[in-house]
Amino acid sequence: MPPGGETVGRKTFRFVSQALAALSLLLATPVAADEFRSPSLTALRVDWRAALDQLRTEINSRPQIAGDFIFVPRRSVPRNDPRATPALVQLNAVSSQFFTGIARSSVPVLLPFDAAAYLDAQRSGAPATLALSRYQADFNPVDMFDAGPAGYSASFSLEPGAGDGMPTRVFARPVEVQITGSALIYDIADPSAGKGEPVKPLAATYPDLRRFIREGYVRYAFTRFGVAYVVSIQCLDSVAKPRRLACKEAYPVAERFLKALHIAGGRRMPPLTDIASNVIDRPAARSPEFSYRPSGDIIPNTGYRNKSGHPDVMAYAQIRFPLEKAPAFVRSQSYARRDKIESTTAYPWRDNFCESRSFEVWQCGGGYGHQGEDIRAAECPPQSEGGERCDPKQRGVVAVRDAIVIRGVKDQAATLQVNSRTEHIRFRYMHMNPQALNADGLLNGRIVSEGEKIGVVSNYLDHPAGTSMHLHFDVQVFTRDGWVWVSPYVTLVSAYERLIRARGREVGPEIAGSPQPVAHALPEDVLKPDLREGSSGEDN
Repeated sequence: MPPGGETVGRKTFRFVSQALAALSLLLATPVAADEFRSPSLTALRVDWRAALDQLRTEINSRPQIAGDFIFVPRRSVPRNDPRATPALVQLNAVSSQFFTGIARSSVPVLLPFDAAAYLDAQRSGAPATLALSRYQADFNPVDMFDAGPAGYSASFSLEPGAGDGMPTRVFARPVEVQITGSALIYDIADPSAGKGEPVKPLAATYPDLRRFIREGYVRYAFTRFGVAYVVSIQCLDSVAKPRRLACKEAYPVAERFLKALHIAGGRRMPPLTDIASNVIDRPAARSPEFSYRPSGDIIPNTGYRNKSGHPDVMAYAQIRFPLEKAPAFVRSQSYARRDKIESTTAYPWRDNFCESRSFEVWQCGGGYGHQGEDIRAAECPPQSEGGERCDPKQRGVVAVRDAIVIRGVKDQAATLQVNSRTEHIRFRYMHMNPQALNADGLLNGRIVSEGEKIGVVSNYLDHPAGTSMHLHFDVQVFTRDGWVWVSPYVTLVSAYERLIRARGREVGPEIAGSPQPVAHALPEDVLKPDLREGSSGEDN
């Protein structure tokens, strides 16, 4: 049975989106030069009573196991103690066999896993060798699962020909489906947010469901139990081919996934709180060497259809710089010859987020551009006696934060995800050799520590020597539209200053940055849905 609970009406959601867009215009005033800010985040209130009601309905659909679950709350322990909700403890014990750490999720975990059907089959003596896909609407066992204080993320796949009643498709490979549920939403200036069309066959189950194509994914965004959920499939809005998934072929897979969602786990935790944007601290000492051009100051006429760059004063996270050692240089790899400074390994740094590319990036003018920043290590100095040996093919790349790895065996990119009470953010690395990453075990589920070496700067793009020797680094944050690209430039400047323990000098033309909207500065009735709309109204 599909998940239930309260929803946010479309009118309310459109009003919030319009209010945020209007606020971004009101706040589009120049900020002080050389000033960086942290992002603003809105915390959502989780309605655990509605989630437990839905779980009770799902469990009661299997009378043989319904009596095994205890839904009467224990009043003798604090409300946020797991023992206060015995049914969730029991459910987590079952689901954790397949979804490690599911009890760490602060939001109800919706997955295509029918725990009630699984337990009923076990009670009836089903063989242990029965494929898990039988209880997952024919989706394969989970490829990646991460749960934490901000929420959870998971990815599944559906094989060609799998699933009763599914239409045939041209695409000959498994289709990967991703889902994220989050109680933390980044408040970014995004005038295009909140768009989409309803899906009539699912309207009764998901009244506020929106389907839209954004940044290379078809996405289905909805609200349940007060939480923002987004289901997505990477695809192209084009003709179907055996090696290229068309979005029209992705629709039935995503909708099968949505119909199969059940409550699989999670637990009540102390509510998260809104986080205001603040000016961040920077080193007091001044670097005599390090300089950088302003955010958004890309090389002229290198944006999509000659659009300009995207000024952004946000340091989206306090990270360790991704290259092991300084000096390092953020500079264009595709348009270096157009820059007045011919060397790509020299200061000042120059932003290359939103340079012209074929990738959708809605933060960029025209909607297309470079998704992140290209970083080069310094040239090896002349070898001197007794000096440290420098190998240009062994320039270390390190984890920017304590994080979980998102990467399949065939993936060229490696993504690190941070899931905490104050952040829900992803950092992606590209152009390291995937065979080396596989050999080092940099794969789904691995935990890495900030500063830990995870690879070396390389030139892999589809094959060795496919690009110049550099690291591509980008950042995604979670919004009601799902994971979206944001400029990592100021985040990298801030990280580099901490690495060299000195403040850089901004040079070049003054380009005004626009602060991101602080959503929780809006009136309370604009920000949060009316608790009377399907909610108990109880504080959680």
